[in-house]
Amino acid sequence: MDHAVTHHGSGTEFARPVGAGSGSGESAIEAQGLGKKYRRGWALRNVSFRLPAGRVCGLVGPNGAGKSTLMGLANNMIRPTTGALRVFGAAPGSTESVLRTAFLTQEKPLFRRFTVAETLRLGHELNPRWDQEVAEGIVRAGQVPMEAKIGTLSGGQRTRVAFALAFGKRPDLLILDEPMSDLDPLVRRELMTTLRTEAAQHGTTVLVSSHMLAELEYICDYLLVIANGGLRLAGEVNELRAAHALFAVPADGSPPAVAPHQVIESRSGEGRPGLLVRLGSPIEYGGPAEPPTLEELLLAYLRSPDAPALIAPSARVGDIHDILTHDRTKAVTA
Repeated sequence: MDHAVTHHGSGTEFARPVGAGSGSGESAIEAQGLGKKYRRGWALRNVSFRLPAGRVCGLVGPNGAGKSTLMGLANNMIRPTTGALRVFGAAPGSTESVLRTAFLTQEKPLFRRFTVAETLRLGHELNPRWDQEVAEGIVRAGQVPMEAKIGTLSGGQRTRVAFALAFGKRPDLLILDEPMSDLDPLVRRELMTTLRTEAAQHGTTVLVSSHMLAELEYICDYLLVIANGGLRLAGEVNELRAAHALFAVPADGSPPAVAPHQVIESRSGEGRPGLLVRLGSPIEYGGPAEPPTLEELLLAYLRSPDAPALIAPSARVGDIHDILTHDRTKAVTA
């Protein structure tokens, strides 16, 4: 789908696709003014966004940027200092949100003395929406013995069992924190294919944190970029890329003419050199201007902390009072 881009003040405004109003469709996660402060300072501050249901969303940022804090807030593992966050309109930790959410941490905690079969049986006992066929299929695809104890498995095999537990729960929202960092490239690609296929077949919303930018481009259609505790980019991958262009440096070395576009980063060294700009008016790609790859776009914003944030229309939320009013209405009608 094509997205026109127009200049508005000091930032960029997207022309929304027909029928894609910011209030249409269900939100898997919605946050307004969200902040978390620890003794050392703010891990997140004034973060507002919505993640539409049914998307596979990459959560990107440097170490310490606030990614794990955001996931912990969505899972009610920690409480916010400011603002509000809702999961399918329900408070994190509520029965509704717990039943609809699965969270897989980087550590992938499993009972080492349980066999694989016992682990899946536990999943069946604890989850009313359990899908044994899906869970067993993920395990058997990696030829993991059902009778083997978890403690005897390799790191990759344990990751596969953890994935089976997460998918077997049949969640509406699956949150993954660096889930494949311990896998070799072949197994990682296989599990990413499983992730993408399962999400597409069942309409599962996926929020996956990863440092592997090139691989996110393979599975993600949505993006949240966090740096220094704030939201830098949010929206559909295609619309975010369409709002930018990479202008090549002329052969004589003179600066390319990029007005009225806003320069995000001057690129040199590795990769394609040139100026990565946020478009101030529609352009035709070709010649001096080409669309950036997702990796080029992500790196530019992570390396340019002074560039203004870009929140696409699909990722924007209303006032925090809308969320709180929704909570009070549900409480009265319950």
